[in-house]
Amino acid sequence: MGRLAHEIRNPLSSLDIHVQLLEEDLNTLAPATREQLTPRLEVIHGELHRLKTIVENFLRLTRPSALDLEAVELSKIVHHVCELLRPEAASREIQILTHLQGGLPQFAADPVRLTQALLNLLINALQAVERNGRIQVSACLSEGSISLEVRDDGPGIPPEKLASIFEPYFTTKPEGNGMGLWIAQQIVTAHGGSLRAQNAGGRGAVFTMLLPLKGRG
Repeated sequence: MGRLAHEIRNPLSSLDIHVQLLEEDLNTLAPATREQLTPRLEVIHGELHRLKTIVENFLRLTRPSALDLEAVELSKIVHHVCELLRPEAASREIQILTHLQGGLPQFAADPVRLTQALLNLLINALQAVERNGRIQVSACLSEGSISLEVRDDGPGIPPEKLASIFEPYFTTKPEGNGMGLWIAQQIVTAHGGSLRAQNAGGRGAVFTMLLPLKGRG
């Protein structure tokens, strides 16, 4: 992904230079022609800038960076994220419930990025659930890892879309830009964990984050 972004950025830079040269050539044209062509060049310049911003976002997100690890209590992160989103959930008449196993150990993680990953999963659930719906966040120990699960009672994920759900800019909803789940996966992977999505047995979707306890505080 990073290599592809670099390959796209190079011709974009060349195009940007030629647009600037065309703008200079515009000054030598007759005023009427200049007035006609200027808006078109402005559109081209604006779209090039937008493409460059998209590429820079890809490079920033795919560039390896060190995690700021510290001893983390997952329950604090879960409660913090849930409280952040309760007002939005209430406005949609959606319940956010938590079920955390008692005595979960601390483990080494980046609390800021882990908060972002869970926030993205909950926002995704909020966008999927209809009014009077429910989201449940659960956590428990699972074979040397902590299993953190976000379950909703929305329509679920179309089976043919499951393989693509973590691709950047992929979305099945009118809300959002399709980056949230991909970013969450990148954060979990950076922690040495995994993030998977599946449909619940009855209704809704389940996102399960597995975070290794190795090196915990």
